[in-house]
Amino acid sequence: MLLHDTALIYGRYLRQSLRSRFALLFGVLMPLLYLLFFGPLLTGLPLGARGSSWQLLVPGLLLQLGLFGAAFAGFSVIIENGQGVLERMRVTPVSRLALLLGRVLRDATVFVFQAVLLVLAAVAMGLRAPLPGVLIGFAFVALLTVSLGSLSYAMAMKVATPQEFGPAVNALTMPSMLLSGLMLPMSLAPGWLDVLSHFVPFRYLVDAVRDAYVGSYATAHMLYGVVVALGFTAVSVTVGTRVFRTAGA
Repeated sequence: MLLHDTALIYGRYLRQSLRSRFALLFGVLMPLLYLLFFGPLLTGLPLGARGSSWQLLVPGLLLQLGLFGAAFAGFSVIIENGQGVLERMRVTPVSRLALLLGRVLRDATVFVFQAVLLVLAAVAMGLRAPLPGVLIGFAFVALLTVSLGSLSYAMAMKVATPQEFGPAVNALTMPSMLLSGLMLPMSLAPGWLDVLSHFVPFRYLVDAVRDAYVGSYATAHMLYGVVVALGFTAVSVTVGTRVFRTAGA
């Protein structure tokens, strides 16, 4: 029942995404601009990390794609709520967990597709990374999307307007981006800033994907990244499901 309902919701929202090819490609624009205009500035700089500057930058851009894309996914719930879509779903026998999982799995599919486009562009610009490491990076993007998407939808169920939702999400995503070392490794930061960054879960995901991109898989960074990603996903889906149930969605 749950699998059937999830597949039903997933297919519905995936078809919506496929009908909007412009939005599908536009979502990768910001990371692509960073790749084109920021990436060449790092070439040859002593960044204090293993591998090339591309192996350092691209993992951060992949997770940036998931961070900003999934965090703002809740806008669609606010729109649907205003149009009465959620009200109509409320009277169906579809599982409340499926209503959430179908959405976040669609988001994960879209952002992994965009991540593939980003990596292909990075390869054209000089990125060289082992295939297993690239695939691990995609897996982290998917987990990050599911976790943040769940929280984003949960938050969207609690606010009344996009004007409330947007600033709240910005207030959370911008510090997360700056403290997780998406653009540059936190080893370059002052000691107090490096310590502070360890309280941001995305830091561990970034470090893990960067290890994967240089072919290091059995490392402490990888272990911490996997544990944090799985734990964060479990907590986020639990919170999102509870909100969907109590809100009657």
